Amino acid sequence: MKGPCVYVDVCDRKTVEDVVKKYDVDTIYHLAAILSAVGEKNPQLAWKVNVDGLYNVLEVSREYDLRVFWPSSIAVFGPKTPKHNTPQDTILCPTTMYGVTKVAGELLCKYYADKYGLDVRGVRYPGIISSETLPGGGTTDYAVEMFYAAIKREKYVCFVREDTVLPMMYMPDAIDAAIMLMNANSSKLTYRVGYNVSGMSFSAGELASEIKKHVPDFEVEYKPDFRQKIADSWPKTIDDSVARKEWGWKPKWNLENMVKDMLEKLKRKLLSLT
Repeated sequence: MKGPCVYVDVCDRKTVEDVVKKYDVDTIYHLAAILSAVGEKNPQLAWKVNVDGLYNVLEVSREYDLRVFWPSSIAVFGPKTPKHNTPQDTILCPTTMYGVTKVAGELLCKYYADKYGLDVRGVRYPGIISSETLPGGGTTDYAVEMFYAAIKREKYVCFVREDTVLPMMYMPDAIDAAIMLMNANSSKLTYRVGYNVSGMSFSAGELASEIKKHVPDFEVEYKPDFRQKIADSWPKTIDDSVARKEWGWKPKWNLENMVKDMLEKLKRKLLSLT
């Protein structure tokens, strides 16, 4: 499906409103965000884009009666949150500006739903692995970077420890989660935003080992940097039973079939560029 492509600054409400009016938009999938690692380098920008930008989208949506999908993140959790099978309702105590903005965003979305009846929905995404886009400054980006290095037959220097376990999700599952939630019967939803969703959990070392099954000479060196502290504050596994019960969430991808698919897609992608 093809359609118009327009660049919009979410920090400028008028540009958002102009596009909504020009193209008669009825639903916004609001994905613009400054991610965790970049957010720690520029927390002021993270707040501006992640919170002020969301506020602009919610205000335009309230005025024009639009539906909104807005993703939160496992970054809302923190050191005081249970690390294993992190429940839907738990302590939200992030230690990053990215996490702070996502907690604020969840509360803001809930306020607009309760106060104005706005149909805004969202999930808490884990790390997203995609063959379509390059890493964008997140703490879980090592996973995508590792694939590119393997395909290029380059040694990869990983910025988290080998035993670092984090929840991850393959992009096709991430897209399915958004569409499934937006298509769900409104009367069955008790949370609206902040639904835990999970795909798979693995360590950096486990990912490297799985890649080596396809690229035997792939070499990884582990040199943790400031992102290790961020990763250590996040859960290892997520309990997404509420999403499964209320709107039928179920991931299709695991570590093995994701790695195989990523390598195949990236090989084709890089070959097309040569």
